[in-house]
Amino acid sequence: MSNSKIKQIVEDMVKPFIDENGFELVDVEYVKEGSNYFLRVFVDKEGGIDIDECGRVSEYLSERLDEKDPITEAYFLEVSSPGAERPLKKPEDVHKAVGKHIYVTTYEPIKGHKEFEGLLQSFDGELVKMRVGQSNVEIPYAKVASARLAIVF
Repeated sequence: MSNSKIKQIVEDMVKPFIDENGFELVDVEYVKEGSNYFLRVFVDKEGGIDIDECGRVSEYLSERLDEKDPITEAYFLEVSSPGAERPLKKPEDVHKAVGKHIYVTTYEPIKGHKEFEGLLQSFDGELVKMRVGQSNVEIPYAKVASARLAIVF
């Protein structure tokens, strides 16, 4: 079974519990590292999620995975917070990040660069407007390869 199919099955399984508890499903990854497979589920909530809440999500999901058994390989299940530099996977995530410091990579160079870090000034669904150093940069959302919050030191 493909990784994207596994991701979709896991998202569908965990979504009712996530919604019922006021959590947010940030991302699901199914990856092979060395000889081991890892199913990683990243959850959050307003004000941050704690280890006990991650444990509750893990227990719920583990029971559902045991019932349905959609993954044939042996794997490790990890449920955690996305951390301070959480990924901005969906347009809604980018909207929520306006006014925050972010890091963006693009599929192709824009103004000669493929990496940008700075203040997200606005996002209208089409255009990511950032302040990078002393310059303003406009990045078409369709050209964004990845985006995440960035910690400023």
